Amino acid sequence: MFVMPIMLVIVVTNIQNSTFQLVSKNKLPILVNNRDTGQSGKQLVSTINKIGMFKVLNIAGNQSEKQMSDAMHEQDAMLGVVIPSNFSVKVAAKAKSIADKALKSFGLEGDSVKQAGDVDPLTMYYNPVLQESLRLSVDGGMRSALQLVESRETLRSLYFSINEKPLPESLENEMLNNKTAINEIAVSKEGTRINPNATQHNVPAWTIFAMFFVIMSLGGSVVREKISGSFIRLKTLPTSYAVAILSKQIAYLGVTIIQAIVIFSIGVWLFPLMGLPALNLPSDMLALTVVTIVTGWCAVSYAICVGVFSETQEQVNGFGAISIVILSALGGLMVPSFAMQGFFKNAANFSPMHWSLEAYYTMFLENGKLKDILHNMAPLVIITLLLQFLTFVGLKRKNLI
Repeated sequence: MFVMPIMLVIVVTNIQNSTFQLVSKNKLPILVNNRDTGQSGKQLVSTINKIGMFKVLNIAGNQSEKQMSDAMHEQDAMLGVVIPSNFSVKVAAKAKSIADKALKSFGLEGDSVKQAGDVDPLTMYYNPVLQESLRLSVDGGMRSALQLVESRETLRSLYFSINEKPLPESLENEMLNNKTAINEIAVSKEGTRINPNATQHNVPAWTIFAMFFVIMSLGGSVVREKISGSFIRLKTLPTSYAVAILSKQIAYLGVTIIQAIVIFSIGVWLFPLMGLPALNLPSDMLALTVVTIVTGWCAVSYAICVGVFSETQEQVNGFGAISIVILSALGGLMVPSFAMQGFFKNAANFSPMHWSLEAYYTMFLENGKLKDILHNMAPLVIITLLLQFLTFVGLKRKNLI
């Protein structure tokens, strides 16, 4: 109950952090086969290298598709790009055509406008393991590189047509590199500037998963007590069975809280020693405590409810494990809720993990306070009370109370 969830948090956070770094810090190896001998082909390779997301590996010769595939596997490259042999010629012709059209629209005399054909497309090979979201980022980067090369050639052609001399390099760089900066600011409830990282995303999410996995021991305990007759023996004691149920809930609620404390502590102190970003705890510790207690209570309530309605140990283990995975998937632990569509987006509202995760994210990512998570706590409390009611109904139907 403690070791396996801790291992899960460490492994998932490590993998997620590697994915974040692949996009932000590390570079994707890309194999470039430049068949063009002109200037535009060289500029395109240089531009791809300057984008910052690629590690360019050049390969010479007219490589076939099979040879490109083999070379990518040999050099462990995730991407491969083939620049056609007539790339520079086509880019120059297209730039000249656009420049002549511009001169004509300005009322200036130029060469007769000749319609240039489109530049032959580049061929990009990619490893199938590359996720679609990452491929879209790669596609955007490649299109930016192409646009920069074509724009540079068009500017040169237009400037030469007007002035009959080459475009000065300083002016060219000033025109092409005149970009407006973009300031990226993570929004927060209190105006703080905490940059989210893999730890902030994963530790709260998989802590919830660990707390709900208490079903494997608590649900099984309830089933064993039913089979062994412990429920019947408890009825002979001069006390209410509600006391026994409440005692069991308090004991396992303490277990879930200790789980959360252990995992959060690992995020704060152990992760930095492992080279992972440290977990930044919210400033409102009262809110963190409330969410953790309510989440633990909901997890315990669900475990007891499943245990009451299960007849065998196998039933509670099978249904419990699978249902927790399904609820975590619907709740946004595996796939972000904002990425869901249609039925599954609405179904997330019925998962207690969804409301708990939203509350944790409000605190960990936006530095929210207790008042900011009340709208998430209300559905979680309602679901918990509903589970308590179903447990009571199940015990009555089975004549256990």
